[in-house]
Amino acid sequence: MPIPEDVTGEEIDKDVRQELQSLPKTLADDVAKNLVMVARLLDEDPEGAYGYSRVALRLASRVAAVREAAGFAAYATQKYGEALAEFRAAKRMTGNIDLWPVMADCERGLGRPEKALDMAGAPEVHKLDKAGQVEMRLVAAGARRDMGQLDAAIVTLQSPELASNSVQPWTARLRYAYADALLAAGREPEAREWFAKAVEADRDGSTDASDRLAELDGVEFMDALAEDEDEGEGGDAAEEAKD
Repeated sequence: MPIPEDVTGEEIDKDVRQELQSLPKTLADDVAKNLVMVARLLDEDPEGAYGYSRVALRLASRVAAVREAAGFAAYATQKYGEALAEFRAAKRMTGNIDLWPVMADCERGLGRPEKALDMAGAPEVHKLDKAGQVEMRLVAAGARRDMGQLDAAIVTLQSPELASNSVQPWTARLRYAYADALLAAGREPEAREWFAKAVEADRDGSTDASDRLAELDGVEFMDALAEDEDEGEGGDAAEEAKD
């Protein structure tokens, strides 16, 4: 796959660059460039990112960072079985448990919410940092919802992190998930309150909490352009009627 000229490979994280030092320099540079493309495209063009991840994987499948990148690219394209295999490989290579929550979410994607819940109760969870533990809680709540256990999903999300007034990187998503679970359970007034709290915490627009809040409040967003076109057509019709 073609690599844009502005990509040098130097853009990658220094820890990943260090991992690639085990490879011959030319090969390391090629792998680095493909990893840069994976990171660049992951959100806006997951299929494109997946393509670059496969190239990196062919070139350096024994590098943990490559297996992890391939996992995230597969996950973004909903290839959950493939993603899980790559994440497991990366975990075996490094012994790092940071990928535990996303591995559990892959189990959900494969239609195995019970397995995701087993992972949520495993000893590995205690080794995760705060962000990882919150992520695991979100996955566990999702698994409960997959199983139709709405009340259990709500209880799963109730936590010190949810109750805290301080805004952390995970706060908006946690509040949003709680609001969404409340709404699914028919608790609309509470859901509205928590969507509003999610909006307060969502400083980078990572959720559509503001849209959900507006929807609950009965606000309809009119397309100004369509409105103008309608008026224009109405005006044309009136002119024709005069003629």
